[in-house]
Amino acid sequence: MDLINFKVGHKTISLKILDILLTERYDGNLTSLPNKNPSFLGIKDYMGTPTPIFDMGIILNDQSSFEIIKNLTHLLKEREQDHIAWLSALEQSILSGTAFTKAKDPHQCEFGRWYYSFKTDNEDLKALLSRFEEPHTRLHALADTLLNMCDKGDKEGAMKLLEKERVTTYVKLIRLFESAREQIDLDHKPIIVFTTLDGRTPHVGLLVDQVEDNVRCDESEVKSLHELTNVGFDIDPQTKRMMKGLIKRGEKHSVIIDPSAIFRPEHLSEYEPEETESYGLF
Repeated sequence: MDLINFKVGHKTISLKILDILLTERYDGNLTSLPNKNPSFLGIKDYMGTPTPIFDMGIILNDQSSFEIIKNLTHLLKEREQDHIAWLSALEQSILSGTAFTKAKDPHQCEFGRWYYSFKTDNEDLKALLSRFEEPHTRLHALADTLLNMCDKGDKEGAMKLLEKERVTTYVKLIRLFESAREQIDLDHKPIIVFTTLDGRTPHVGLLVDQVEDNVRCDESEVKSLHELTNVGFDIDPQTKRMMKGLIKRGEKHSVIIDPSAIFRPEHLSEYEPEETESYGLF
């Protein structure tokens, strides 16, 4: 059995090669139809056939990958603003002698608590994030250094050192925040996988994050569905119908998806893009 693996968030799904017509870059140009299924994104005309598109992120993770990306970039923007405020508060403490109440330990600020617990399998993002530790740790160490200088009466020296670190360590950290957000946006290139039941016409399109690899396996390698609960799947009835088994290669798990289990209303064959009435999907 020949399969192609696709990433959906932190999960991997597999589709039989014979179930795939083609993949194409998702550019958001779908025609929406009123419906109550959150995973249904809209209709895409494929070779003259109106094809419903479903978001596998919502089906498998209860959250679109677009929303995950948006939340992550927003978090990094907030943590950048935290450090802008942090340096401003430190400067104010030096100038006015007021108590400095923000975190001095780089592990204890909001970014540090997130940073040292965050996991990703994106190698580019992982490499970029690894560059945060040195300037982030150095910036937080400034608090004790500069405040001790002030305690010894060297406010002028403290301000000179602060200005030096502002245009070096601090600028480096801020640029890393900007680069991380850009990297996250750059790496997110979702695709639509057009599936088929007869090898000729499209059945449904599945929105996934990326193509991963292709594998060949025997039927004997496919584990039963109940083992999915051991790898982080909280399966609802709709999703369960799609899942036909689990493949495990080393520490890597992949779930075989049967696209025929996704209902496709027959009346879509009469669909015209300009029509606007509700079709009562699902």
